Amino acid sequence: MLSIYQLKPRFQNLLRPLVQRLFKHGVSANQVTLSAAIVSVLIGLLLAIFPGHLWLFALIPLWMLLRMALNAVDGMLAREFGQQSTLGAYLNELCDLIADAALFLPFALLPGVSPVLVVLLVIGALISEYAGVMGPMVGASRRYDGPMGKSDRAFCFGVLGAGVASGLLPLNWIDPVLAVITALLLYTLYNRVRQGLAQAASSSEE
Repeated sequence: MLSIYQLKPRFQNLLRPLVQRLFKHGVSANQVTLSAAIVSVLIGLLLAIFPGHLWLFALIPLWMLLRMALNAVDGMLAREFGQQSTLGAYLNELCDLIADAALFLPFALLPGVSPVLVVLLVIGALISEYAGVMGPMVGASRRYDGPMGKSDRAFCFGVLGAGVASGLLPLNWIDPVLAVITALLLYTLYNRVRQGLAQAASSSEE
């Protein structure tokens, strides 16, 4: 299933000169990972404290773009400069989940938006990522199957944030969009379990 994640190699090639400079200045992959999570939480708190200031939601698309770059940068630092570690693996997964929750939950405070639907979406994101992480536990690889992976969710909420901030997206349209994203998350969960089982079965037959 097509996912924005499949564009990651091209994105990484564009970022490689920056990654090399960061390494020369002593920046570690774990520092990048933690910094991205901390900024995400701070932006989420700002939006939660001032939900009536809709223009602040413009921070979401801007930060999502930068955060996607930072997510690629931390991975490249880890793989290409020998910074892979067990702690880094934990931070990479946990910080992404924390950041997503922090940036998505403030939408529940917008007038006309269902808090229940937002919470269900966040739970769906958590479970679908857990399904991906479970791949190595059953003899498969870490599953990134779409159609609603991390990068796809970042894109969707970036568009939602831009729509809210600009006033081009009526607030009463958000619930249907969230429902579609949640449905795609459920399909992503199914897809990751199905593909993980198929890969594990194929590996056991070899």
